Amino acid sequence: MTDATRSYAKKRLAVILAGGAAGLVVGLAAVYGIATRLGNRDADAACQPAVETARRAAPFARGEVAAVAMAEQPMRVPDMVFHDSTGAERRLADWQGRTVLFNLWATWCVPCRKEMPALDALQDKLGGPDFEVVAVNIDTRDPDKPRAWLKEVGATRLAYYADPTAKVFQDLKLIGKAFGMPTTIIVDPARCEVGTVAGPAEWASDDGVNLVRAAIGK
Repeated sequence: MTDATRSYAKKRLAVILAGGAAGLVVGLAAVYGIATRLGNRDADAACQPAVETARRAAPFARGEVAAVAMAEQPMRVPDMVFHDSTGAERRLADWQGRTVLFNLWATWCVPCRKEMPALDALQDKLGGPDFEVVAVNIDTRDPDKPRAWLKEVGATRLAYYADPTAKVFQDLKLIGKAFGMPTTIIVDPARCEVGTVAGPAEWASDDGVNLVRAAIGK
């Protein structure tokens, strides 16, 4: 075999390998794209009722809760992981079948101190088989400080939940639902977004109670 022939053969092999690799990439992309579209369609189907709930509840997003942005597109909320007062792992999916006001707070968050009594009062007013305020602390240091802080602000009716890794905040941030503290998202029984607000709200006010009742379907 001449040098020219060997050179041609090498170039031909490189072209074939490159073409095969490109075909593999395209094939994988197609499979991934199909899987993604199917997953999105599944989420859309499951979460469309949440958008309809948001549309019905939208007129109640006024006054003290006017900052709540009601969902306009179907979105499945991540199955976030945190812990209860005993240290046992909990997931948002544990509340499947119930409407949840999912709130993230921290002891260093000044607006959280103002909001927490309202969340506690909301739980007292509406908490039950259909609804719960799930307020998750994301302090990353002293684990005793958040419990003492809740007593200081008079929040006695909320169950204690915490995520000292603060991953729950990152989970919501990745889907564009967390920009600061506090962050609150109303989640329907299928774990879909109904509404979101960045910052505190007077949840125990008439406006807040009426909005949450509408989200529950009461």
